[in-house]
Amino acid sequence: MHEYREVIYRLRQQQSERTIARSGIMGRHKTNEIGQIARLRGWLDPETPLPELAAIELALREHRTQASLRPVGRQSGLSTEHLALIAQWFGHGVNTVAIHAALQRDHGVRCHYSSVRRAVNKLKAAEPQIRPTMILDFKLGEAAQVDFGAGPFLPDPVTGKPKRTWFFVMTLCASRHQYVEFVWDQTVATWLRCHQRAFEFFGATPARLIIDNPKCAITKAVLHETEVQRAYGELAQGYGFLIDPCPPADPQKKGRVESGVKYVKRNFLPTRQFRNLADLNEQAKDWVVNVAGQRTHGSTYAKPLEQFELERPYLKPLPERRPDLYWYAQAKVHRDCHVQHERCLYSVPYRLVGQTVRLRLCASTVEIFDGQDLVSTHPRGQRPGQRRTIDDHMPEAAVAWLMQSPAWCREQAQAIGPHCHALIMNLFSDRVLQRLRTVQGLLRLRQEFGDRWLELGCQRCGVVDSISPKVMRHVIEQLQQEAKAGLLPDTDGELAASSAYQGKGRFARDTRQMMLQ
Repeated sequence: MHEYREVIYRLRQQQSERTIARSGIMGRHKTNEIGQIARLRGWLDPETPLPELAAIELALREHRTQASLRPVGRQSGLSTEHLALIAQWFGHGVNTVAIHAALQRDHGVRCHYSSVRRAVNKLKAAEPQIRPTMILDFKLGEAAQVDFGAGPFLPDPVTGKPKRTWFFVMTLCASRHQYVEFVWDQTVATWLRCHQRAFEFFGATPARLIIDNPKCAITKAVLHETEVQRAYGELAQGYGFLIDPCPPADPQKKGRVESGVKYVKRNFLPTRQFRNLADLNEQAKDWVVNVAGQRTHGSTYAKPLEQFELERPYLKPLPERRPDLYWYAQAKVHRDCHVQHERCLYSVPYRLVGQTVRLRLCASTVEIFDGQDLVSTHPRGQRPGQRRTIDDHMPEAAVAWLMQSPAWCREQAQAIGPHCHALIMNLFSDRVLQRLRTVQGLLRLRQEFGDRWLELGCQRCGVVDSISPKVMRHVIEQLQQEAKAGLLPDTDGELAASSAYQGKGRFARDTRQMMLQ
């Protein structure tokens, strides 16, 4: 407030508002406001003593409160009496919706809700912004605080384009020793891995972790009904710590790590150059130990590394076996019998098409559950677009088509007989059409008629360029009818095909045969 007192003194000396603003003490608009207050209270009279700072602060607050109670405009519908009522209710903690309803119900005021909201916002702006707080003390090994901060842009290892990095910070509340790691994202997997590496860096685990409400840790951020990510809960059970999320929109409850994030941004990142993420983390590790750990902390007036040696015995030891990291996701089964996760595809049984399944993931495998039943296990995809498929998950018709390759068809035709093999080879020799489906359909007739009848049908048809399974079925049925009527010649198991089926048909009868009759 000493600047306000200086302005009043200069106004007494007949200095203009422009001259005072040019000196850099205060701008013209605020100088004009102070001048109005001083004239109303007689402070510009040289015969009176300069006011005390407390009196100036009180007068300034009253002036701004009165200004906030003035009607915003003729259309607001709020008179001075109504604004006074709003100020009274606001002082008692009544919210804006209730104030608007009371004005309409009890005082007949016809105004929009926005008018009341603007009046309340002015009252809020007139309140002192500095609110009292209390510093929390923590016992040795009691807690650590965790948060993410925005890091520098580095070239993406895949695309080469600049990409934002983030840094994970875990600060021990008692000693102020911290762990810092830079990452590309804030996914659940990254969150869990950073925790695991932080515990291994400290060589121990705190009893409680105070966190914000990131989506990678908290699925429902409600004050009394917080829901924790299942994977994060399993990690807490594995390492034996409690999760203590801050109330929503109240990051001051984890001020130690907030200060740690600012310290990284203001001390470590400026004036340094980084080639890639590995180089960035290498420099960060060295900075944590040799700079941040050796400084005299502004609150404890001690070096964090020295305090950490005192805190270490009070931390929980690491488990004998390193807990496995799993995280979960949900996905819908597409009509191709695959689910997609992180741009990789994994097959599931075709009966689950259209349903939502649960994925349990780790660094190397993907387990897919239908409810509580494990239906599929795959290795993790290593690149975008990679497909992991188990043939048994596909429909039977699709599997049959995939398994019955041209080589398989040629092998089956050779087993049936020479005429069938010759016909199949001729169909595959087409230079324009791939007749795989036609060949598969012909070979499926052996399931209905058997190898002998299919071989006889191929013998009667001969080596043709095109034939459908429907025509072959008709030929075999005709052969069976001829066999029942005793018209089918059978010499050593071979069938002599008629000249018409061998491409030797004639348009007229042989005259030599006619002359003999």
